Amino acid sequence: PLRHFLITCVDTNGNPNIIAVSFCMPVSRIPPLIACAIGKQAYSCSLIETTGEFVVNVPTEKLEKVVYYCGYHSGRDTDKFKETGLHPVPGRTVKVPIIDECIAHMECSVRDIFMTGDKRLLVGEVVEAYANEEVAKHTKQPRHAFGKFPHKIYGIRFGKRDSIIDEQGGS
Repeated sequence: PLRHFLITCVDTNGNPNIIAVSFCMPVSRIPPLIACAIGKQAYSCSLIETTGEFVVNVPTEKLEKVVYYCGYHSGRDTDKFKETGLHPVPGRTVKVPIIDECIAHMECSVRDIFMTGDKRLLVGEVVEAYANEEVAKHTKQPRHAFGKFPHKIYGIRFGKRDSIIDEQGGS
């Protein structure tokens, strides 16, 4: 995995959640399908399985600390929008909000779910996709969030749960 994404989803009451993922890729052009691997125990996985919708939001490098925060904390215990200062904006087609600070969004309807060991491979049909105007017109090339995400995030499963924002000198 090279790029990091912030996936938004909602519970049955419409309360939003964010999960950071790095295992996300296009798998078909016609129809447009994207696959994301999410831990089967993750709170977001159960939300997506229940509601059948999610949004893949593309963050920039500026959101690196937020990506780490969303990867280290569970939405079961934390309102990640409130804690990170990100702003939810209603999706165009799905009931899931997008993240306003991200530069591109793919609104998805779950098409298939595959059990793959400790992950669920969620295949979503992209029902709406859009980006910031500069990105859409190719006048700005986005620099995606890269980093040590998989190692750092997977490290929490072995006892390390320190706040990544504090660790990296943030607030």
